[in-house]
Amino acid sequence: MFENYLPILIIAGVAVVLAIVLMSLSRLLGPFRPNKNKLDPYESGMDPVGDAADRYSIAFYLVAMEFIVFDLEVVFIYPWAVNFLEYGVGTIVAMVVFILILFVGLLYTIKVGTLDWDAKQGMFN
Repeated sequence: MFENYLPILIIAGVAVVLAIVLMSLSRLLGPFRPNKNKLDPYESGMDPVGDAADRYSIAFYLVAMEFIVFDLEVVFIYPWAVNFLEYGVGTIVAMVVFILILFVGLLYTIKVGTLDWDAKQGMFN
């Protein structure tokens, strides 16, 4: 059984060895001339402003969590949608309940104002 995985292990080993060799050669043979501009942090063509430890609004994290939840929803719904004719009524009811729970959560976040970035007042400003 393990002989089936031997080619994969060989390719992974060759890739790791090649990566280490090429990085070492680059470090040994390439020029190393650091200066202030090269050592400064760089972010999307803009100079960084402020401290990296600044506090952010919780709304950023809530939107990220909502994205993950709805991304996982697709992971669960897609296989069901492909084969839903093969399943019974129970799975359709379960999927409707699942979608309704997520929809109620979305309505709650809209009501609270998480997705409203221009709000002057609210719980996340």
